Amino acid sequence: MNSLILKQLIWDEVGEDPFEREKVLLDLEQECLEVYRRKVDSANISRARLHQELADSEAEFTHLLLSLGERSLPGRPEKMAGTLKEQLDSITPALREMQLRKEERVKQFQAVQGQIQKISAEITGQTEYNGSSSHVTVNENDLSLKKLEEYQTELQRLHNEKSDRLQRVERYISRVQNLSATLGMDSSMIITKVHPSLNELSGLSKNISDSILSKLHSTVESLEEEKKMRLEKLHHLGKALTNLWDLMDTPYEDRQMFSHVTSLLSVSSAEISTPGSLTSDIIQQADAEVKRLDQLKASKMKE
Repeated sequence: MNSLILKQLIWDEVGEDPFEREKVLLDLEQECLEVYRRKVDSANISRARLHQELADSEAEFTHLLLSLGERSLPGRPEKMAGTLKEQLDSITPALREMQLRKEERVKQFQAVQGQIQKISAEITGQTEYNGSSSHVTVNENDLSLKKLEEYQTELQRLHNEKSDRLQRVERYISRVQNLSATLGMDSSMIITKVHPSLNELSGLSKNISDSILSKLHSTVESLEEEKKMRLEKLHHLGKALTNLWDLMDTPYEDRQMFSHVTSLLSVSSAEISTPGSLTSDIIQQADAEVKRLDQLKASKMKE
């Protein structure tokens, strides 16, 4: 206002035309209106921005509550009052706490789901599985404790299944080792042939897939069949030896050399577990002895 009075005095002294004065005053008024309008527009924009920030914060807070399966956050007022800035300041700490809760819950889901994927891969024999948690996809729309418990239950079920499969694998391996020892075979080679990871020296996690369990089962059956066949051969050879000994009145001392063969005559396959009792060498030696005695018998009959 002081500037306007000063301007009037100057105009009076100069003798400025009234119309020119009016024009200047109108221009000044217009400039003032423009400045005022800009200030109002800026205030409106600021208010709209605060409204949007508040709405976004409330929407995110509500979404976090729903996704985490929580009804409310202790300490946050149900109804907010005050200016927009005060309301925004009121919800910001609560929102940050919910964001931190979400981050922690996501980590829990990643850990559990990662273990589920890892054990599932082990059960299916996927040796190329990448166990990085970064490959785990978490449904962030449902991070409730109920959902987490469902995953934990599934993880426990898989742990139990893995443990059961490992026990079955160990039982098969033990059976292969026992049968191999009885038959005089290299159990390590047989087991490695089924899968390299089954060999303790490999340093690999044992493959516990259905296909490996099936191969182990077939291997045990094959060794059992080989055991029966060898025992049948030794039964046949043992009877032949006994008949030839009796026929030729073989001394007791000579018979003792093959007592380990004749002692099996009344033994079933299931009863034999002594290491080295059914080796191929024993069968070959017994077979050679039967042939030798047959030749000896034939030569005596010619005399």
